[in-house]
Amino acid sequence: MGPIIILIIVGLILLLVELLLIPGFAITGILGIGSMAAGCYMGFTRFGNLAGIIITVTCILLTASLVALVLRSSTWKKATLDTNIDAKAGEQPEEKGIKVGSKATTTTRLCPMGMARFEDGKVSEVSSVEGLVNPGTPVEVAYLDDGIIYVKKS
Repeated sequence: MGPIIILIIVGLILLLVELLLIPGFAITGILGIGSMAAGCYMGFTRFGNLAGIIITVTCILLTASLVALVLRSSTWKKATLDTNIDAKAGEQPEEKGIKVGSKATTTTRLCPMGMARFEDGKVSEVSSVEGLVNPGTPVEVAYLDDGIIYVKKS
């Protein structure tokens, strides 16, 4: 009876590891089910049909209670991300009043992305059309594409 109990316990442990630690259904779940099936098979071959049925029903009940315990406990709350994302996408350049021809001065080096301060005092991320642009260089908006402001030296 000892090897049967050991196989069932090993199977439960492997299923527990599968449920808590390893995402998806991997080799540990297959080995856990196989170990429990081997324990049930040994119960049928060594002790007869009645004992085999009792062992099989016990394995099913143990597995169901283990799964219910794991799903109902606070284990999943500890393993999941419980934060809200409050960030919003940046305003479109048109909403900021930036259009083709708007003048600005770079505040950081554009290589090719960097920051520029526009005439109205707003600072935005811009991209250089012409390669590297040093800080303090006057630029103007060459074109707008999908929310990205492309500038060239003026």
